[in-house]
Amino acid sequence: MPNNRPYLFYELTNSICSVCLRKVEAKIVIEDERVYMLKTCMRHGREKVLIASDAAYYKKCREFLKPAEMPLRWNTPVRYGCPYDCGLCPDHEQHSCLTLVEVTDRCNLQCPICYAESSPHRESFRSLEQIEAMLDAIVRNEGEPDVVQISGGEPTIHPQFWDILDMAKRKPIKHLMVNTNGIRIAQDREFARRLADYMPGFEIYLQFDSFEAHALRELRGADLRDVRRRAVEHLNEFNVSTTLVVTLKKGLNDAEIGDVIRYGLKQRAVRGVTFQPIQAAGRTEKFDPATDRLTLSEVRRHIIDQSGVFRPEDIIPVPCHPDCLAMGYALKLGDEVVPLTGMIDPNVLLEGGRNTIVFEQDTSLKDRIFELFSTAHSPSSSALSLKNLLCCLPMAAVPDHIGYDNVFRVIVMQFLDAYNFDVRSVKKSCVHIAHPDGRIIPFDTYNLFYRDGREEMLNTIREEIAPAK
Repeated sequence: MPNNRPYLFYELTNSICSVCLRKVEAKIVIEDERVYMLKTCMRHGREKVLIASDAAYYKKCREFLKPAEMPLRWNTPVRYGCPYDCGLCPDHEQHSCLTLVEVTDRCNLQCPICYAESSPHRESFRSLEQIEAMLDAIVRNEGEPDVVQISGGEPTIHPQFWDILDMAKRKPIKHLMVNTNGIRIAQDREFARRLADYMPGFEIYLQFDSFEAHALRELRGADLRDVRRRAVEHLNEFNVSTTLVVTLKKGLNDAEIGDVIRYGLKQRAVRGVTFQPIQAAGRTEKFDPATDRLTLSEVRRHIIDQSGVFRPEDIIPVPCHPDCLAMGYALKLGDEVVPLTGMIDPNVLLEGGRNTIVFEQDTSLKDRIFELFSTAHSPSSSALSLKNLLCCLPMAAVPDHIGYDNVFRVIVMQFLDAYNFDVRSVKKSCVHIAHPDGRIIPFDTYNLFYRDGREEMLNTIREEIAPAK
């Protein structure tokens, strides 16, 4: 009788040890329709990490691949091997879809969960000269950057906040965002009104984790329900495009996913919701990676089960980085919400052509959407073009007469940490952070290796790989 292993050995990759961050070989295995990473560090032993709760969806992600889009230049040479050469080095496989510029370490909250470890006790504000140099580095890499996000700390408390926005708007950036906890917007109606002056091509990325006081205290250290309510009221009043951003912890606020989507759909200014499972990096109080982490496929299933809007075919992998990004689009037609993603022909998407919505039986829906979208086809055609729809960015290009107000997106954005780190995946990372020295570094590796003196550990590993001569 053969002695079979309890799993199916599916793939082989490289990861890192969650303790010492040294590269280790890792098996990807399927066991009971769940996907695990098995890795062994010769110093710190064996680890088994759940990376997907849905093996079928994990396999589907391998089908959603498209040719990599490169930046205009590289920032570092390949010397030590991924992930120790950031960034971006010539071995990276994706340009910057979204780049963060952190303008301060200071924050008006001290969240128990914070990848940047920001707090009121940190004092540094980057100068306008430093910030412009970081923006210029992004432009040199991208030409016309798709999305740049002004972040922190809390960027709205920077004493030169408006100067920063004015400077960024003068750059050839297609879409500018501000990542904020919303306190300043809630407290100051005039502040919100002034934000509207930067529209279009501007968006608020608003922290919005829960409707429950206990969950907000655990994630943010304070009951922010009234702050959230007043911030959204002010953003709605001036119709400032807004994405609600939910940091997710298993068993704490994952049962509210559907509630947040339905709430967002009712808000005039809200263009979508982004769900981000906690990355085990930075400050992670009361977070146990063994029990509290959520995988992308778990969040996707919650969206499908809880929202009442999106079906399995409507939440699909994003081709530039399918391991870590999933998304769905819907069209808001008054009080009615029509999911669009399931109508898109994936073959056209993956071939790099224009995304095409395919209508099968619902001709009344086809007629209604044709009234709203200009097309290259006759009204009797069976397909409708919606340029640039399937991207992880807030950049669905739609005709002026329908407007960005009518498009609603849901995104799952999972960041890699030392537990689920996969070299294959981080090479495709398209969410990056601008380093003050001009490098553009993937978000995942920046938080592991480059923040707050962590590069000292990285240099030790580099010396082991390539000892000084």
